Amino acid sequence: MSIEKQIGEWFTHFHAHPEISWKEVETTKKIAEILTDMNVQHLTFDDVTGVVAEIGEGDRIIAVRADIDALWQEVDGVFRANHSCGHDANISMVLGALSYLKDKKLGGRIRFIFQPAEEKGNGANSMIERGAVDGVSHLFGVHLRPQEETPFGKISPAIHHGAALFLEGKVKGTDAHGARPQQGKNALDPIFAIAQYIKTIHFSPYEAYSAKLTKVQAGGDSLNIIPGSAVFAMDVRAQSNTVLKELRERIDTGIQSIAKLYDIEIELNWSDYTPAAEVSEEAAAIAKEGIVEAVGKEALAPEIVTSGSDDFHFYTIHRPDLKATMLGVGADLGPGLHHPYMTFNHDALDMGAKALAATLLKATLSE
Repeated sequence: MSIEKQIGEWFTHFHAHPEISWKEVETTKKIAEILTDMNVQHLTFDDVTGVVAEIGEGDRIIAVRADIDALWQEVDGVFRANHSCGHDANISMVLGALSYLKDKKLGGRIRFIFQPAEEKGNGANSMIERGAVDGVSHLFGVHLRPQEETPFGKISPAIHHGAALFLEGKVKGTDAHGARPQQGKNALDPIFAIAQYIKTIHFSPYEAYSAKLTKVQAGGDSLNIIPGSAVFAMDVRAQSNTVLKELRERIDTGIQSIAKLYDIEIELNWSDYTPAAEVSEEAAAIAKEGIVEAVGKEALAPEIVTSGSDDFHFYTIHRPDLKATMLGVGADLGPGLHHPYMTFNHDALDMGAKALAATLLKATLSE
C-alpha cells in the first residue's frame, strides 16, 4: 500500500472514532498499535493519554507535535465528540511524515509527540511535564487552515496564532419583587455595565485584540422577580501576549470598580489561557525550504496571522530557547474550523505529510 493511501486510511479511522480531551484512550491505543506495526520505539503514560515516539540516532533532537483530541459539540441535534478542528488530519499527516522518514538517513533524532487535550488549552503542559521536549532544539507543528485563509495546494511555513483567555464571573446581589426594586440588588445592572465598559478599552489600532461577553444567565420563570444573582462569561483575545496581559488587568480593574459602584459582589475566575505564537525565524525558514522541496515553489504560501489560538505555543513559553513553528496546510476547508460539518479536500493530507517530512529532515541537518 502506498503511503498516501495509508494516510487516507488512518484519517478515515480517526475521523470515525473521535474522543474528547483527556479521554483519548482508544486514539492513544491506535497510535501505539500503528507505531508498533512500523517497528518504531514509543512511550505511553499510565496517568495521561498521548504517545511519544522517536526515530534516528545522535544527540541532536528535532520534534513534531500532533494534537489528538476532538471537540464536544452538537451534531444533528445530538451532542457528541466530533473532529471538526481537524486533529484527525493532524495525526494522519504526522504519521505520514514518520512513514516517509523512517527508512531515510537522518542527521539526528526526530521525536513525534501525539499530544492530548489541545482543545482544553493545557494538553501541551502534560507533555512538557513528562519530558517530551527535553533536549529538543526545534519543534514543528501542522494544522489544516480555513479556505479563506489559505487555499488548497498552498502551505504556509508559520502560523502566528493569537493569545486567548476566558473569564467566568458570578454576580451576587439580592432578589426583589418587580414592584419594589429598591429592596434588592439587580444582578443584571452590573452585567450591562460590564458589557459597555469592555467597549471602552482601547489599545493601538495596530494591535489586534477583542473582549466580548459570550454567556449571561439570570432569572427564572417568574417574570416579576428581579434577579439578584447571575453568571456571565467572556472571551478575551489579543495577537500578542503583552496586550492580552494588559487587557486582562484592565478588565479586572473595571469590573471591580463596577462592583463597588453597584454595591454588589462579583467573583471572577480566569481560565484556559493559551499564549500567542512565538515563531522562530530559523524554524520558519527551514519549513519554507521543506515545503518548496517537497511540493514545489508554487505551493509556498505567506505566513499566516490569525486570531485563533493553539496550546502548541506553551512549548516555547516553557522553553524560550526552543525554535518552533507550525505549518499551515491549505485544504479547501469549510465552512470553517469548529463548524460541526467541517469538510476539506483529503488530497491535502499527503501534501502536508510530504512537506512536514522534508522540513523535519532538513531540520536534523541544519547547523
